[in-house]
Amino acid sequence: MNLEQSFGVIVIISGPSGVGKTTIYNTLRAFRQKLHFSVSCTTRARRGDEVDGMAYHFIDNEEFEKHIQNHDFLECANVHGFYYGTLKSELDYIKNGENVLLDIDVQGMQRTQKELKSDPFFFSRLVTVFIMPPSMKELERRLRGRKTDSEEAIQRRLANAKGEMERWREYDYLLINEDSTASAEALMKIIDAAHFRTQAITLETWK
Repeated sequence: MNLEQSFGVIVIISGPSGVGKTTIYNTLRAFRQKLHFSVSCTTRARRGDEVDGMAYHFIDNEEFEKHIQNHDFLECANVHGFYYGTLKSELDYIKNGENVLLDIDVQGMQRTQKELKSDPFFFSRLVTVFIMPPSMKELERRLRGRKTDSEEAIQRRLANAKGEMERWREYDYLLINEDSTASAEALMKIIDAAHFRTQAITLETWK
């Protein structure tokens, strides 16, 4: 294996709220150890048993705006009335051989791509995957099954989902999440293959 293939890769997964991204990640984490889940910052309140620093970094508007002023974010946006942002420091894990998984929306994916284009090291190790539900009916069932959102919030998420799902061709890969274990296994194969992409190799160690 080329020396550079020992670095991690950056994997962005996107998909409508309720599609099962967190479940896929938790299943994937059981398969391999060198996987870092990027923890985003948010100004929304914690839900249920969410733990600060694990689900999200829960911060207030003032702290979030300080991060913006300091250019700390790889991407940030207002989603459903709350701010979300990914810190640039989350990507440093790939230098230690860990794969970094980012769960961000379509908007965030585009901003991340634009931000990383100026850095060949990171950009060459970026892979994007869109997670699609089997159907809108199934997506609604999953959203209602969470029992964390009001009827108004569910309808808003369903409306937003239609727009997000129309942009799947902007991604490198598409996974239809009928079964979380099968989807996690497919995502693991994508991550493994990404280590051998020619654009991530600059050192011809075999010469």
